[in-house]
Amino acid sequence: MANKNRQMKEAKVAEIKEKLEKAQGVILTKYQGLTVEEDTELRKSLREAGVEYKVYKNTLVTLAAKELGHEGIVEYLEGPVSIAIGYEDPTAPARVLNDFAKNHKKLELKAGIVQGEIFDGEKVKQLASIPPKEVLIAKLLGSFKAPLSNLAYLLNAIKEKQEQSAE
Repeated sequence: MANKNRQMKEAKVAEIKEKLEKAQGVILTKYQGLTVEEDTELRKSLREAGVEYKVYKNTLVTLAAKELGHEGIVEYLEGPVSIAIGYEDPTAPARVLNDFAKNHKKLELKAGIVQGEIFDGEKVKQLASIPPKEVLIAKLLGSFKAPLSNLAYLLNAIKEKQEQSAE
């Protein structure tokens, strides 16, 4: 029986390790004190943002984190801790959790790992202010478009002036 229990734990550590390896962003939160309705609302928001939300035993997460070289996150694995994992957008878990925490003071952002770098709770809040990748790309493209539009307008004005001079 003890052997089977050990195998189950090893399988769970392997699962956590795999998720952490694939993740672009991982945020640890203290969720104690949330009502069932609040937790359901939070899970729905995270799911809509493409973020996986789990609660694992801290000892299993500690083992997986150490195997991946993320020892710095271990100090935040005390008490009830949930994990939000984003695979596409590294800032999505931080944004969704931070927005939720503004109206639900029981949810506390403890720490995070974003693209291999460990952040404390305050840095996670700063990270949450970064717009989604699509918004950043749109802003970048908009900044390219403005000078091109001005150039096209200027060239058109020169052409019209030359046409008037020719007449």
